[in-house]
Amino acid sequence: NALESLVIASFVRGLSVRDVEATLADALGDQAAISKSTVSQVCQAIKTEYDSWAARRLDDVMLDYLFLDASFFRMHPGSPAEPVLAAWGITTDGKPVFVGLAPGTGESTDAWADFLTDLRDRGLTCPLLVVSDGARGLIAAIEQVFPQALRQRCLIHRVRNVLAKIPTGMQAEIRDGYWACFDTDELNTEPGPRLVESVDARLTAFADRYAAIYPAAMKILTTDREGLTAYLRFPTEHHHRIRHSNFIERTFGETRRRAKVIGRFPGETSCISIVWAVLDRASRGWRGLTMTPAGLRQLQDLRRSLLHPPRQLRPQHTSEPATHSTETVSATA
Repeated sequence: NALESLVIASFVRGLSVRDVEATLADALGDQAAISKSTVSQVCQAIKTEYDSWAARRLDDVMLDYLFLDASFFRMHPGSPAEPVLAAWGITTDGKPVFVGLAPGTGESTDAWADFLTDLRDRGLTCPLLVVSDGARGLIAAIEQVFPQALRQRCLIHRVRNVLAKIPTGMQAEIRDGYWACFDTDELNTEPGPRLVESVDARLTAFADRYAAIYPAAMKILTTDREGLTAYLRFPTEHHHRIRHSNFIERTFGETRRRAKVIGRFPGETSCISIVWAVLDRASRGWRGLTMTPAGLRQLQDLRRSLLHPPRQLRPQHTSEPATHSTETVSATA
């Protein structure tokens, strides 16, 4: 009914049970308190929507970019916070889409692989680029479930890890030098292997400059170098949006704030449902990406090379002497 819908909308916007009660009391009188049974009904209504969303088919969701992250929420009173795994994407039309959300048993390879396998089993095809932080379990799961996709490490997470090993007085210099390595405006080079090589050379020079002074920080910087520059193969106009997963982190932060304020939602089911409801509402305000004709051609070329690479065709051997060359012929499968 309309009142139940109002209560649900209030919770999703981050109002606590007490706030909603006060609002209803102003409108309907002092007896308009929200009972535990009403809260339970609200949770069940949200859960029903979440269950339907979490089981939907994803055959029509074709992604260029997939963003993955986890955040921790306290699902049971007196228990440690537990991870919630989430997936967002940008479609081939440049539109943002909230792809998946589920509780995780941890951030292990198995937990992430189960999450990603469920998305794939429901029809999600392999994206071109997967963007994430450097959690080992997550990286291993990406390579297991979507082995053809390129993988981009979040550059913001990486610089934070580097700066954690740098004295406070030198952090500004290291931070500026780090981001200068990825400033490609003056290189005048199209996205692709040459641009990757140019930035990689900058990273090498930067690491060599400070390696003797800050060896631990530079070791972090140079770990998984390929994961730092994968985004440079994609359209230039997308670079600043696909080289980090920071917008996911910000959205999760707002969700944690709202879930904490709401209160009185014990249990994993209630927590996941309300987290989903908040994120689902937030996703309607996400910005997509501009798809230019040149950018679309670049993405199409990447899709062919990554997901539909040429296969080698060899002529069948016969017992008769060959009358022509038997060189390998390349064809597009």
